[in-house]
Amino acid sequence: AMAEEASALVRKYKGAFSGEHGDGLCRGEWISWQFGPRITEALGQIKQAFDPIGLFNPGKIIHPPQMDDARLFRFANGQQGTRAYKTIPIQTALDWRAWDVQNDPVTEATTAPGTGGDTAQGFGKAVEMCNNNGHCRKFDAGTMCPSYRVTRNEVDSTRGRANTLRLAVSGQLDPLRKVAGATPTQGFTDVELDAMKDALDLCVSCKGCKRDCPTGVDMARMKIEVRHHLRQRRGLRWRDHLVAALPAYAPWAARIAPLANLRNRWPWLATLMQSTLGIAAQRSLPAWRADHFDAVRAGLPLVSRAELLQAQRPVVLLVDTFNRWFESDNAVAAVRVLAAAGYSVHVAQAESGGPLCCGRTRLAVGDVDGARASLHTLLSTVAPLAQRGIAIVGLEPSCLLTLRDEALALGLGEAAQNVAVQSLLLEEFLVRELQRDKHALDALKAQLRPLNAPLLVHGHCHQKAFAAVSPVLQVLALIPGAKPDLIESSCCGMAGSFGYEAEHHTASMQMAELTLLPAVRAQPDAVVVADGTSCRHQIADGTQRMAVHCAVLLARQLKAA
Repeated sequence: AMAEEASALVRKYKGAFSGEHGDGLCRGEWISWQFGPRITEALGQIKQAFDPIGLFNPGKIIHPPQMDDARLFRFANGQQGTRAYKTIPIQTALDWRAWDVQNDPVTEATTAPGTGGDTAQGFGKAVEMCNNNGHCRKFDAGTMCPSYRVTRNEVDSTRGRANTLRLAVSGQLDPLRKVAGATPTQGFTDVELDAMKDALDLCVSCKGCKRDCPTGVDMARMKIEVRHHLRQRRGLRWRDHLVAALPAYAPWAARIAPLANLRNRWPWLATLMQSTLGIAAQRSLPAWRADHFDAVRAGLPLVSRAELLQAQRPVVLLVDTFNRWFESDNAVAAVRVLAAAGYSVHVAQAESGGPLCCGRTRLAVGDVDGARASLHTLLSTVAPLAQRGIAIVGLEPSCLLTLRDEALALGLGEAAQNVAVQSLLLEEFLVRELQRDKHALDALKAQLRPLNAPLLVHGHCHQKAFAAVSPVLQVLALIPGAKPDLIESSCCGMAGSFGYEAEHHTASMQMAELTLLPAVRAQPDAVVVADGTSCRHQIADGTQRMAVHCAVLLARQLKAA
């Protein structure tokens, strides 16, 4: 009624109802009086001539619907034979209650989490955050959406995936569901699971949508939820078991590193693993290290937990699975850099003396319960230190940032909140210290030698999602003569285990070739910095160039190195 009154007022004073905007589906019904009958008829003839079947942008200007036509609404009202929009009852693995609220349209106040009436426990409303604006369809340099930029297929965009999930969570995909009123079916059916699985197949969990989407749709977290339901219904494949359990068997594999690394040297073994496990034969696998971090840490300037609590400048280093067993040089370099900056470094470990794990590999396959158990052990170890204000510093973005993201959705309580506040990537920690005291890194800066080479930087997707790329550039700029140049790249395409999977290898390389690999090849004399384990591996496979972690470059430039 307000729109009708506004239209009449504009017409009365001989104004223009439509300028650049205003003549779409929502208000198109008032455009004809502005153009007049002759021009409107002419526009209709042009439309008919060029688009006889009404394929292109129907209902805009020519034959527009009324703005309150219920057939246009995503949420049908249940009248005239339509089904009222209702989410199906599901038991979620992650905590989505923050989305399950009611809004007051006048005061904009929201009710408490979990009070919005979503029978999907907030997952349905989280999916509904996608308003179909299509920002995920952009092709320019940026993060979102790497798979869509490769396939140009709507279903591979964040919007396409969200719409598939919306149809599934509202019971509109399976014809066997009872569509009159609320459906009694608990949980997803096989039809719905298959549709969601297919839609998410090329999602690389880059969290580009979390950062770039105007409404913050987090498809990566939704993929964890969907994979949890798939795992509950169908279990895990052998390849998924290998990925999920990597932190558990890593200590044993490292003991037989030469034997475990034979796959990269024997082509027939790579072929066998592709045919049996679906691991791409074209890919080299990360090499196990006999000189892993645990084997070399005795010679490093580390302090005990008791010494840490007495130190003037304490810091806890969280050494993840990848930098412990595959690329121990990164962890060693981080210790040396922090020590050179004057910090007392303690490496966190479980009460049993073993390594800690963030649960990322288990989350990747939908094993939320396993991830929760891993995080519970980690939190019980580092939460008391975080509560004292001691920073928890990590090297691998996907692992460290799990503590600031998914760990908060697993029902782990106040401990998870405390650790999230103090969890920082190495570069974030150094920049924070510099912001607190401009002289905090003087000792480190005094020991850095000049760098006389171009410097390229590739940001890990999760670094981009959490605005953690800028600190990398700031820290690298501490090196005399260094001029870090950020590659405006999307996802590298490796994305954890995604690029190792035979069915995804082609798409993985296509993503890398969008921007990243051409940029690296264009500067053959440049030092390439990439903090992500997967990113470095993709660069090595695609260009035969070895990228390094920021910590490694800093350690190389130390005068005492």
